[in-house]
Amino acid sequence: MKKAEIEGVLEESGIDKVYVFCVNDGAVMTGWKKDQGLAGSDMIEFVADTQAALTEALGMVLTTHPGPAGVLGAHTKRCKRSSMWVVDGVIEAIAVAEAEDDPAGDARPDVTLIEAMLPAITKK
Repeated sequence: MKKAEIEGVLEESGIDKVYVFCVNDGAVMTGWKKDQGLAGSDMIEFVADTQAALTEALGMVLTTHPGPAGVLGAHTKRCKRSSMWVVDGVIEAIAVAEAEDDPAGDARPDVTLIEAMLPAITKK
């Protein structure tokens, strides 16, 4: 994502803002953004979904993989690895990285990367 921002690919594709969210707290999300070399980015924001409210509203709760629940307890929810293109509050395109042998999408996240989403965005 950093490379796409630096090279202008996001702006050229008409993308105003990128939000990265997961079920976590704000401190972790801030650290993740910094770790990715995006601390100075105004275009890419990392957002904490602390209570999984957005994850639940989008129907993206990962239910087929224990994730951190085995360590942190059953109350811990995890969001499916996904990407969305949203225009004026309407989801125009969505991709979810999940397979029977990889329910969390950890092994094959490719479908959720910016390179995979750009064709859907630029054809509109």
